[in-house]
Amino acid sequence: MTKLNLAEIKEGLDDLVDRVSETGETILFLQSGKPVAKLVPAGSEDQPSHLADVEGWLEDSDPFFAAIDEIVEARSQHRPRVIRENEGPGAARR
Repeated sequence: MTKLNLAEIKEGLDDLVDRVSETGETILFLQSGKPVAKLVPAGSEDQPSHLADVEGWLEDSDPFFAAIDEIVEARSQHRPRVIRENEGPGAARR
């Protein structure tokens, strides 16, 4: 990813847009050295935005998925305790 200061961007925005559309490159805009915006190719929103959406990062048979299934099942069966009014966080201890 290319990083450019705003002064550099102002000078050649047309060229930057061409570069991004032709190469698919992403350009990060910096102001005072800090990221403030990003120029990305049109259609890049079709790319996965979360690691879990990326196909192939784990095999379907990976034990990770079995562990997650167990956690989800245990959480779905969990019943929270009922806290009586006189036992809540602000209640006086006896």
